[in-house]
Amino acid sequence: MSGNIERRYVRQDDLTDPGDLRGAYDDLPDSVTGLRDVVSGLIIHVAWAERYGIPPDAPMVRQTQPVAKRLQLIHAAYPGSLTSERPPHKRTFGTCRDYALLLCSMLRSRSIPARVRCGFATYFDSPYHDHWICEYWSPAETRWVQVDAQLDPFHIAQLRITFDGADLPRGVFLAASQAWRLARAGTVAPELFGHADASGWWFLRVDVWRDVLSLMNRQMSAWDSWRDATPASKILGSSTLAELDALADAVVAFENGADRYALLNEAASRHMTPPWLA
Repeated sequence: MSGNIERRYVRQDDLTDPGDLRGAYDDLPDSVTGLRDVVSGLIIHVAWAERYGIPPDAPMVRQTQPVAKRLQLIHAAYPGSLTSERPPHKRTFGTCRDYALLLCSMLRSRSIPARVRCGFATYFDSPYHDHWICEYWSPAETRWVQVDAQLDPFHIAQLRITFDGADLPRGVFLAASQAWRLARAGTVAPELFGHADASGWWFLRVDVWRDVLSLMNRQMSAWDSWRDATPASKILGSSTLAELDALADAVVAFENGADRYALLNEAASRHMTPPWLA
């Protein structure tokens, strides 16, 4: 299992590769906590920008950027070491996935197996908020440790966070397949997963596939166009529900150490296009 983890999640992929700016990582802290703290000070989530005092008409790109492009934007906004403290107006803009990708890139550059996960967090403004985090493999603890690099001191104060963002307690973030299984078991209402109108079964389906694809190092996909979902594509028939049940079971088994990589990769390859784009 350990060899598979290193082979699949240490090598940089197209989105995590820092490219020509890999030298920007040379003076980064050695600890995961230190890396997490650096990333949290480089990006501002577009949905939080006004709370940081950013004017509402400031240009902000919401689409996730490859790390190589992210590093270019960071240096353009504020040249110098990534460890330098940056005021909010000198940071770049993005979403939770940008934080996760950048931390994943930094960890992999240290030969630490890391991957980006899509799911739902319990510590934002809605009960189970659509969210992305990074996780890394700890051989000493033989487990994947979940890390949220979005939580800077301002977030922590505003959300009254009391846990360690570099080692999320069990259950505060649910990978999408875990969330799917909770909803199917009737433990949590499906409408509580997501945010605003993007919630319920259809959005759980979106995030299950986005998480599977991310596990295959395809952190961006056509499923990111969920805002274009048609009413018909939001109706899940019995065969779709059964397919997602099996998929969620396979992901959870994979997380628990079972060899399901080939199965998940094959499933991901068959579902690159969401129903509203088919």
